[in-house]
Order: sequence, then C-alpha cells, then structure tokens
Amino acid sequence: MSLLAIENLSTFFHTEDNIVKSVRNVDLTIQKGDTLALVGESGCGKSTLAKAVVKLVEPTSGSIRFKNQKVTESEDEINFRKSVQMVFQDPAESLNSRMTVGSIIAEPLEVHKIGDKSERQGRVEQLLKQVGLSKSASKRYPFEFSGGQRQRIGIARALALKPELLVLDEPVSALDVSVQSQVLNLLMDLQTELQLTYLLIAHDLAVVKHVSDMIAVMYLGKIVEL
Repeated sequence: MSLLAIENLSTFFHTEDNIVKSVRNVDLTIQKGDTLALVGESGCGKSTLAKAVVKLVEPTSGSIRFKNQKVTESEDEINFRKSVQMVFQDPAESLNSRMTVGSIIAEPLEVHKIGDKSERQGRVEQLLKQVGLSKSASKRYPFEFSGGQRQRIGIARALALKPELLVLDEPVSALDVSVQSQVLNLLMDLQTELQLTYLLIAHDLAVVKHVSDMIAVMYLGKIVEL
C-alpha cells in the first residue's frame, strides 16, 4: 500500500537576483514498511525535498498525499505532522542544549496535548529504553552525551507521537564510523518493531545498499533515476 505520494512537487527560493529552483517537479511514492533512499551530490535538493515533505519548507507547487489523502486542510495537516516526523543530520544542532533530554522528548506530547505529566514521563522513559538509553538520561542535558547518544535522543523525540513515516536526513553522517552501524542497526530494528516507513537521505552508498528497498537518484532538483 502506498503510504506517501509526492506529486509534481517543486520548491523555489527567491533571491535578489533570480529564482533558485531547488526542487523541480518531483514525483515519488513510498510503500508502507519500505525504506526509500534519496541520493545525489551536495546541493542537488535532497534536504530541501525532505523538509518540504514534513512541511518545514512550504512547497511552491505540487501536492503531498498521505494514505491517499491530500494534505491541504488544516485538520489534515495537524494529523499529518503527527504521522510524519524527521531525524536531522546533526544532533548537536537539532537538540536544544538548554532543555533536559526528558523535556526535549516530551515536548511533542505537550504541543499536541497528549497525556498528563505522569503519562508523558512514562512515555519518555519507554522511548529512552527503546533507543538504548537509561531512564536517568531524562534528567541530563544533550551536551552531556556523545554524538551517537544524542542521535538516539533525536530518534526518541521523533518517535514520541507514534509516527508512521520517518524522514531521516543523513542520520549517521555526523557520527564517528564506529557508531554509525550501531545507529543504523537501531533504526532497522525500530522499523521492524514499530512497522515504520523511512525516507532516507544519504551519501554513503554502502549504507544505502544495506538498508534500502528503493533508491531515487536526484540531480539538479530532479529525480533522474529510480
């Protein structure tokens, strides 16, 4: 079953001199339970496409269908944002260093008014255990952890709302080689356990070969091969 369908999606940015066409007329379909990898040289529009998919960047044109429903109306978009979450490339930049790990992971639950304080705390502890961290981690701050541990925290935050699709923007490229495989194995285990679907952006073709069901090659904002 098709979980996500991107149809004729374009994202343009206006500068003083011209229009930068970052993503141009992209069509992509991701089947439920699959991992679709998006590869291409730096600057080809991979991360912009990923951000457009999760609505961090508003597409210039085109449409996104989730479970065959067009994501347009505000109510649909709220449900879509809960169902589609993102894991960012650099956990040091994407985690608020002024917040405890527990507050970071609980924040999506608070925003969407899910559970009371004790229920949210229980969910935080469950998520920490799922990503291989102890519950005592909730009282500490991101800078007290290694890069691999911080990425596990980012994954836990992304899983807080029980999404169906995770957009993984080069999730291991900022990590030491020694811990990359650990995080990749965690993601694969979570995919099986939670029946997740992944859109993976990566440069390392060995990683892509290891984890992907489909590969889309992007060049100058377009999908040139699938």
